[in-house]
Parts: sequence; structure tokens; C-alpha cells
Amino acid sequence: MAKDTMTLTNNATGESYEYDILHATRGPSVVDIRTFFADSGLFTYDPGFTATAACESTITFIDGKKGELRYRGIAIEDLAKHHSYMEVCFLLLNKRLPSKDELVDFDLEIRHRAFLHRGLQKLFDAFPDDAHPMATLSAAVTALASFYDEHVDIDDEAAYLEMAHRIISKIPTIAAFAYRQSLGIPFIEPDINLGFTENFITMMRAYPGGKMHLNATGHDHVKDVEVRALDTIFTLHADHEQNASTAVVRGVASTGAHPYVAISSGIAALWGRAHGGANESVIAQLEFIGSVDKVEAFIEKAKDPDDDFRLMGFGHRVYKNFDPRAKILKKLQDELRDELGLDTELMKIARKIEEIALSDDYFISRNLYPNIDFYTGIILTALKIPTSMFTPIFVIGRTVGWITQWIEFKKDETSKIARPRQLYLGE
Repeated sequence: MAKDTMTLTNNATGESYEYDILHATRGPSVVDIRTFFADSGLFTYDPGFTATAACESTITFIDGKKGELRYRGIAIEDLAKHHSYMEVCFLLLNKRLPSKDELVDFDLEIRHRAFLHRGLQKLFDAFPDDAHPMATLSAAVTALASFYDEHVDIDDEAAYLEMAHRIISKIPTIAAFAYRQSLGIPFIEPDINLGFTENFITMMRAYPGGKMHLNATGHDHVKDVEVRALDTIFTLHADHEQNASTAVVRGVASTGAHPYVAISSGIAALWGRAHGGANESVIAQLEFIGSVDKVEAFIEKAKDPDDDFRLMGFGHRVYKNFDPRAKILKKLQDELRDELGLDTELMKIARKIEEIALSDDYFISRNLYPNIDFYTGIILTALKIPTSMFTPIFVIGRTVGWITQWIEFKKDETSKIARPRQLYLGE
């Protein structure tokens, strides 16, 4: 009878080692090599951890070949179409979708926890007016740990959820304050009459007193389609398995640091251009291309192996098929264009690039499809959100995923401090 094990043989010595295969409920199973060094005296070598499972998880599943993404077993397409971001937050934290009454209670709690301690608000004055909101956001979240020191040691479910609800509710306020600080304009406090996403848009746009811009026909208002679009973006960013910033959050969690310090570390990791900052680069490139009639020339540059130019927002480290989140955002982009009457030059350039890339064998053969960053940048620009706020918006959506991953790590009795090894090549 076949055994559920794998045998590794060192051909230099002839020694063999047998390891258990642990089976996944979805996706690849894993070889349990935790005793490999003790057995063989060798380390495994896997730069970027492309073939290494560092944990067990029940939160998010990705099948890159199929273009599949699930939160707690539910397909992202279903969540984006039929459920709000608040429902998704509840799902990630509680492993199930809320009832109607549970959703009302959860939403109200998030609204009331959105306010910041006056002491924390003073921190914003220490930053220069032109500070990037991500720098301010990361620092403020670290500082938040000093106001809630009791979250360092958590030993019951109610305390875990209180800690999680607190950071989820305050991140949009901190992000909006960071943005307004960068402009040197007064803060707009949260409004408990508004839902999560509309409240964030209002804190960014409103004038003192909570009123929107006044024109000849009256005050502007936040449109339902804008709320729906941004809420969907939050949902699509809520979690994404063991990506770079999540690995950082789990790594910091392994040291026993305050959960909000771990979140701050995730924010810092997300800021990188290769991670959450990619959507800013998409818009910068579209602006650089400048007009639709120049698109084909830039496509040829992207295909030229001797040219350093690369199209931003195409391809993905995990998805070798179409990014399922990108499909959802493409449809959302079309709805925005129709409902808001938007057809800017940037949208025309992006549409032309997309049209060529989706029909060109060069891109198809290399699985270079538009990814979530390509569409997110375009949609956020259509919503009149400045590029400096693109990554903070990613942070708002991802915070629930990070804190859920932090909780899962802390509850795992087999977890230990992260300590990768190295192949030393020095003197």
C-alpha cells in the first residue's frame, strides 16, 4: 500500500530521508520538512519563498492557474457582486457571513469606533505639509499601539475582536487625516450617520461642517456609484493569502509585538512599487504615454527585448490566468464610465492598451493580462482620488486581512518566531 510520504535522497552520501505529505483541502499539498536540517544538516534554498508554505491557513485560497480567489471558501465574484465590504470584514473575522442583525450591530460598532484620540491627532502636526500619506499612516498606526497597550496580551475571543474592530474602524480616519494634513487643510471628523465607505469619501472631500463643494445648483454629494465602486475595491483588496506584506505582518506577529505595530509594518511593506504602490505607477505611465495615438509605439517598446520599457499593470506573480479581481474591476470601470459620463484621455489610453494586449500573441503567450493594479488606478482616478491616496486605499481594504492573519497566527499553537536561514558565500 502506498504511503503518504516523500523520500529525499542525497546522491552525494546515499542517505535518504522520509517526510510526511500533508494534504490541503484545496490546492497543492505540502511536504513537511520541519526536521530536514536536523536529519540532513542541510537547509532548503528557496529565494522569495516561491515553493514554501510557511503556515496553515483557512482564510484565503488562490488558484493562480484557474484564476480563482476565495475568502473563507466563498468565490470573490460572489462576494463582490452580492455583499458589502462590511460583510466581507465580518466573514474574514468570524469565518461566516453575518445575519441581518449581526451586520447592523457590526456596522454600528465600526462607525462609533472610527474616532481618534485627541493625543493621536496631535501627531499629524509633526509631519511636513507635503508628507506622503503612507508615511504618516504608518507612523500613526504605530503610535496607535501606545493608546491601546492592552492589546499586546490577548487571551479570549472578545478581546481579539475588539482589537480587530478598533483598527479596522480607525484606519480610514487616519488615512483621511493623513491626506488632509498633506494639503494643510482641517480634518473632517467621522460621521456616525454614514456607512464605512461613504464616510471615508466624505472625510477626504468635505469642507468644515461636513458639507461638500458648493456650486450654483447646490452642494455636491457622494454618488451611490462612487460608494459602490470604492466598496468593491476594498472587498477585492481585503486579503490575498501569503503575499509580501502579509508575510511581514505574520513575521512581526511572531516576535510578540503589538498587533498594531505588525499592521504598521505591513503598511510599510505595501508601500513598495512591486506591491501596493503599483497602481500609482500605472497612472504615471498612462500620463507619460500621453495620448491614444502613441499607444502602439509604446506597445512595440514593451515587446522589444532590448528596450527597458515595461507596461505597468500587466501580469501577476501568482495568477497565470486572468486575475479574477481584474475581471470584476473591468466591468466596474465600464459602469463608472456610463453612469458618471466619464471618458477621460487616460481612460481612452488604458482602453487602447487593454484592447491591443488582449489580442496580441506576445502578451497572451506570456500570460500578461491586465491585473488589479491596472484597473484600480484608472477607477480611483475616475473617482477623483489623487494618486498619493491610492496605496492608503489599498491599506484600508487590506487591514481586515492583515489583522485576521495576525489572529490566526497567534491562535496557532505550532507557530514560532520567523527565522529564515541563508546560503553563506562570504569569506
